[in-house]
Amino acid sequence: MNGYGSHTPVQASAEEVTPVLGADTATGGDATREIFWTRNSLLLVILIVVSGSSLAASTVMSSGAPKNLVLALGTGTMVSAIVGFGQTVITATAAQRAMVTPLIEENRRALQELSAEYRSLNLEFFPTHVFEATDDPDPAFNHLLMQNLQDTRQYFFRGFSGRHAAARMLLSTGETELRAVVADPAERAALGGRTRYAIRHEGANADAETIRTRLLEEIRIGLVGLYLARSHCSRMDITMISDPPVDRVEIFDDSVWVTLYSDPGAASPLYPRTLRFSEGSFIYNMERAEFERISSARDARHVLITPDTTRRDFVTQFEQVTGSRLSTRQFADLELQFHRFRQEFSLVAGLGGH
Repeated sequence: MNGYGSHTPVQASAEEVTPVLGADTATGGDATREIFWTRNSLLLVILIVVSGSSLAASTVMSSGAPKNLVLALGTGTMVSAIVGFGQTVITATAAQRAMVTPLIEENRRALQELSAEYRSLNLEFFPTHVFEATDDPDPAFNHLLMQNLQDTRQYFFRGFSGRHAAARMLLSTGETELRAVVADPAERAALGGRTRYAIRHEGANADAETIRTRLLEEIRIGLVGLYLARSHCSRMDITMISDPPVDRVEIFDDSVWVTLYSDPGAASPLYPRTLRFSEGSFIYNMERAEFERISSARDARHVLITPDTTRRDFVTQFEQVTGSRLSTRQFADLELQFHRFRQEFSLVAGLGGH
């Protein structure tokens, strides 16, 4: 598998729904309290003004019934203001508990249900990570993918040559069952999609026949690499098909990685855009079902490699699928090319260059 440039963990906006709408609910409660206190504060101010004016007027009046009446008015109004203020505080607290708080709680429950629904939709349809196209491997990308490989029991690879899958298996410390779908080296049509992508990448100076020769060699190197990684797998079931899909897919127990060689915008970078989806998503289930369909096709050819497969057994299998028999020198040359590729890839991808 390849590496990529900038990567973006995609967290959809479900988590933002509750805080934002919750703030609106709190604002509504504050507005209700503001109206309540504004109305009662105005009444309290009027009572205090009347009381103060009455008491002030009584100080300049001569003794008699009018003064007593004004004094009684001021004193009564002052008592009413004090009692009213206390009652306002008690009433406001009770009103908050009886009216505003249940409304806020009800809104919060509704928003939590909406947020849970959004999270469910995000899990089903949106990628957890997006890795943009680039010409250079990205260590963060490769470390995350290797972590998924370390934690998986089954590794389903659908690609072109299998070189990267073999390199990753040699770097893995677990014992995984590998099922790989690669291009059939005996079918010229199997090279078409990747040849066209390489021509778009290399531009006007690209030579189609040279590219096909190079791609065919990559498949041969990939087969030898998978054989060399056999001790890191419980078994390898390699399926070779004549019309491999252009996009690369890597499926683990808890995630699927889709590399978009079919993306028209990926014509320039060497490594196209990649999306990672979690287990349970629509894409995960769809790609797993598609992998099962392709790997079980009647016209597909299969190679089974186990830790007990000898070199002689592999050479026989290699001849059956490629139409050419490997000499000892040819095997050593392909082995050397694979190890050179593995070391270079491991170094630039930040996975160790030994």
